[in-house]
Amino acid sequence: MAEMAKPLGDRVLIKEQKQEEKTSSGIIISESAMRGQAVWGEVISVGDGIFTQTGDRIPMSVKIGDKVMYKKDMAGDPIKLGTEEYLVFREHDLIMVAKS
Repeated sequence: MAEMAKPLGDRVLIKEQKQEEKTSSGIIISESAMRGQAVWGEVISVGDGIFTQTGDRIPMSVKIGDKVMYKKDMAGDPIKLGTEEYLVFREHDLIMVAKS
């Protein structure tokens, strides 16, 4: 289903990488404890970018398949496509891209 979804403008569709829910000693980590922490996800789809006031396109700097870091629960909009859950971010809300 995500293959059929294309974000508009400078938006990026991301599949969150599941985080460890327990510590090595077995303590369960709550969702609220993860709030604001930097986490990783995979770029599933990207928009075409935005335009300057003169009409020049500013291209996206991330591409499909990139691993990106963002702050958990801070800027992404959760959406559900089919049975899968994703996050939609504006590109400027992402923190970094992992070099491959």
